[in-house]
Amino acid sequence: MSRRTKTLIAAIVIVFFWLPFYALFIMGLARHVLPGAPWYVALLYYALAGTLWIVPIGLSLPWMHREPAPK
Repeated sequence: MSRRTKTLIAAIVIVFFWLPFYALFIMGLARHVLPGAPWYVALLYYALAGTLWIVPIGLSLPWMHREPAPK
């Protein structure tokens, strides 16, 4: 599979599947974890959640940029 095809597949999966799923999961989890929590706990939660979404994307980058195996 060419690099261009892998990049397209990864972009579609990330934008249409990973990000909406992650956002909904974090919002749902916040509804159960954060009610009545002090503002600094909510700030820490959203700062951490806002940073962690990038981990799976970072793990997909080596796959996307790997050159196809020579035939």
